Amino acid sequence: MTMLGPTSQSFISQRLRLHYVDWGNADKTPLLLVHGGRDHCRNWDWVAQALRDDWHCVAMDHRGHGDSEWVSDGNYTATDMIYDVVQMIRQLDKSPVTIVAHSMGGNVCLRVAALFPELVSKLVVIEGLGPSPAVQAETEKTPYRERLREWVEKKHKSAGRVPRRYATIEQALARMREENTYLTEAQARHLTVHGVNRNEDGTYSWKFDPHLNNWQPHDAERVGIEDMWSAIKCPTLLLYGADSWASNPAKDGRLRHFHSAEIIEFENAGHWLHHDQFDRFVTTLREFL
Repeated sequence: MTMLGPTSQSFISQRLRLHYVDWGNADKTPLLLVHGGRDHCRNWDWVAQALRDDWHCVAMDHRGHGDSEWVSDGNYTATDMIYDVVQMIRQLDKSPVTIVAHSMGGNVCLRVAALFPELVSKLVVIEGLGPSPAVQAETEKTPYRERLREWVEKKHKSAGRVPRRYATIEQALARMREENTYLTEAQARHLTVHGVNRNEDGTYSWKFDPHLNNWQPHDAERVGIEDMWSAIKCPTLLLYGADSWASNPAKDGRLRHFHSAEIIEFENAGHWLHHDQFDRFVTTLREFL
């Protein structure tokens, strides 16, 4: 019997119950799909449906996202997410895996590939290198003590904030379409339906933890991150949308830190190019994989 959709599964990472969906075909090579910030695993449904016959497609929800648990203190770090991805791969018990990751998820998975080369055979990252050198330099003009104080104040405000409530699913859908104007009606509705919970009073709220809007002001030092990029040994494909806010590393100099990464830029596409130019994305993905 053909499975129409994925099964919902969970695993434990650092005492958190994290969620993932499994598209079956466990005898095939595993393909791990990793979403970006304030997103969820079901944003990969179209990709998984296109590749499920040839791959064992698995898509995870990061901590604080989708149907994974929120952390008790509301603090989310790349370090914890690195651990979670490694734990997910080990949970599959069939490494090395191929990874396709977007944005924040791509940032995390680049580090996973550098730290654990034995776990990753190929890597596709959609706009996952983080702030450009220009943005980083502008941020660092503000003294660290001021940025840390600002984080504390924002964190304090977040503690008293309740998740936004939408009276109808249509209102949430409108917000989704506002976030990405390239989405079709069907895409936006699918992402919205799987991205919200219904509250007891009948309203809708996004599943992601509101504290994700307030990232800590410190991460690994830039030189440390660049060193990790240089340590990546697996074939790597970096994808960028020509209309995105993200800076193309072929143009801003960051590509020099990679040994053999290939970059492809998609015209008429923004930050979510795997939605915006889906057919071209899948074709590009198949050729690379």
